[in-house]
Amino acid sequence: MTQTREQVKTKQKFQPLGNRVLVRRLQVEEKLKGGLILPDTAKKKQEQAEVVAIGTGKKDKNGKIIPIPVKTGDTILMDKYSGQDVLINDEEFVIVRADDIIAIVEQ
Repeated sequence: MTQTREQVKTKQKFQPLGNRVLVRRLQVEEKLKGGLILPDTAKKKQEQAEVVAIGTGKKDKNGKIIPIPVKTGDTILMDKYSGQDVLINDEEFVIVRADDIIAIVEQ
């Protein structure tokens, strides 16, 4: 599966490098079943995210590119504390290594 470079469609172009993936965390449910609303301090970081842009892939020891196994639009499950939070055009994203992606979530 050959993956081409893809960019975030915003005012500012953003292209992750190497085996990095730009993702947007999915929103956490703010209400509990009983109707209680959680304050921001009680919310945990969501491990599910939507892939927004991908890098070119990682090089193996022979210099061959190993493609990233996800594509733009995929919903993924990532390690809880992985990635670097970034702000692009007033929107929060996370840059994670492809190795920190645990699974693709089928809808």
